[in-house]
Amino acid sequence: MEAEHEHIETAPNGSVKSSWISPYVVQYRWRFAGVIALGTCAACCAVLLLFTSGFLISKSALRPENILMVYVPIVGVRAFGIFRAVFRYAERLAGHDAVLRVLADQRVKLYRILEPQALFLPSRMQTGDVLGALAEDVERLQDIYLRTVFPAITALILYGAAVISFGTVDLGFALWMGLYLLFLIGLLPAITLKITWKQKVRLKKENSHLYTRLTDGVLGLGDWLASGRAAEFVRLQEEGEERADSVRRSLRRWTRWRDLIAQCVIGLMVVSVTLWAGSEAAAGQLPAVMIAAFVLVLFPLTEALLPVSDAVERIPEYRQSLNRLQHLEGKGHAPGATSGKDETVQAAEAPSESAEMTNRSRDQRIRLRIPPKLRADIRMDHVSYRYASEDAHAVQGVSLHLPQGKRLAIIGRSGGGKSTLLKLIQGALLPSAGEVLLNDQPVQTLGENVPDVIAVLNQNPHLFDTTVANNLRIGRPHATDEEIRRVADQVGLSGLIESLPQGYSTPMLETGMRFSGGERQRIALARVLLRETPVVIFDEPTVGLDPVTERALMRTILDSMQGKTMIWVTHHLIGAEQMDEVIFMENGQIAMQGSHEQLLAREERYRRLVELDRPGWADWQKPGVPLPPAASR
Repeated sequence: MEAEHEHIETAPNGSVKSSWISPYVVQYRWRFAGVIALGTCAACCAVLLLFTSGFLISKSALRPENILMVYVPIVGVRAFGIFRAVFRYAERLAGHDAVLRVLADQRVKLYRILEPQALFLPSRMQTGDVLGALAEDVERLQDIYLRTVFPAITALILYGAAVISFGTVDLGFALWMGLYLLFLIGLLPAITLKITWKQKVRLKKENSHLYTRLTDGVLGLGDWLASGRAAEFVRLQEEGEERADSVRRSLRRWTRWRDLIAQCVIGLMVVSVTLWAGSEAAAGQLPAVMIAAFVLVLFPLTEALLPVSDAVERIPEYRQSLNRLQHLEGKGHAPGATSGKDETVQAAEAPSESAEMTNRSRDQRIRLRIPPKLRADIRMDHVSYRYASEDAHAVQGVSLHLPQGKRLAIIGRSGGGKSTLLKLIQGALLPSAGEVLLNDQPVQTLGENVPDVIAVLNQNPHLFDTTVANNLRIGRPHATDEEIRRVADQVGLSGLIESLPQGYSTPMLETGMRFSGGERQRIALARVLLRETPVVIFDEPTVGLDPVTERALMRTILDSMQGKTMIWVTHHLIGAEQMDEVIFMENGQIAMQGSHEQLLAREERYRRLVELDRPGWADWQKPGVPLPPAASR
């Protein structure tokens, strides 16, 4: 299995290189060689069919005394006609079989590249870009073999065989035919590539933009309609389509001109061969019946060479697809873009450090595979991070200590650095300064093992279009039915699920539409609990819920998090009094830090935040004024 799917090489400096072409050529070389051999045989049969047909027509026109005198050419015509179809069918079958095997391996490889990046991929790429890589770029690579490599190699073999064959008859004639054919197989494709390169790159970019814009527009279609700007969305999409169509029309114009030039050259070849064969026959150097044979053989021969122009015309598209895939592969999971610099620049500035980090990560990967129930001690020591070197710090000088079981609330305005702080804790981003340690080891060295230690419940968890049980088992694929019922009961959903006609086999429909918002969050919470990680991050999970549902979900979360490290990110202060520590993030720094009671006692600004979040709170603090039900909870 490793030989089939793992095609990653390590360079001397520790960087990771990967190819989407050459490893598969080596792996499937015998299949590819078979495809090329079958294609060459099919082309040769087509050439011999026309050659024999020309000879047969001319010989029959002389009215031979006995049919046996043309019996061999008749058999040859039938044989070459049959074998041409057989070889062509076998070539298509073998070619698609080999290419689909490569395509399957490439899709597995792309998944393995994307999977470790799931935590931070949305911040680097739009949904349309990811879908474009999945649906178009990998799919495009199969054309490299079917429409470029195989036809080009077959044409080169046929070109060499034709020149050698003509040379056995007449060296001067072979030279002229070689030049004519070289124009079709070499010069015309080169001109085509030069003329169409920029247009193909532009078309690929326009199509990519259309894909991204359409995906973004479909995801936000409700907002377009609600804002009354649906017509504007359609107009923008049509303008993009028109730009792409303009490039396509330009390419089609050149294709027509190229085909006209090629046909003129073929016509010139036919005239030249006719004149040569006629003069040779008149001089007695060539039988007259061979004139038609030499002329007709040009048509299947040139037909096999003409696809080379189409083949090289696709090279810019392949290059764009490869660049996007290599961009995904080159970034990898490692928190490379952390300081905003290009990774090649970082590697150039500190090659020894990069190599040391790579080797250390490789050595510690197995040692840091933390069992789910083990204690996890998180420590941040003067951590700073910014997305680009010219940008302000998203997080600056943050120090925190989260021993196992501690409950931390992170509050602050949007853009204050809360989300960046979470990504640093998860190891999705590498600090530009300071360290994030998990059990005294850098958290980013965990790699794909981060989900074994840290679970996340965000405000919009995705529920899949499958059964309730299957959605819960995403947390642990091999969980038993009893374990599923236990976590469902833990989040207060067992009664609801078991009351449904199909119970845990009830379909949730797309994005979990069968259930309410609070129920969907509880199902996502059960999924998190089933994983039994020592650390759980809650990224505003109660946003959009009504106050009653919000308080009920909060109580469920607090009851179910006994013994776990809990990081609660929120815009407002629900449940703050239940936390061990509260920090307020502002401009990437910790502006306030302490328990709820400590901050109330010493921070006037915090008291104002509580008052804004809970109107009338100041009155409740007066002696003799009873707390309302919500506050008492």
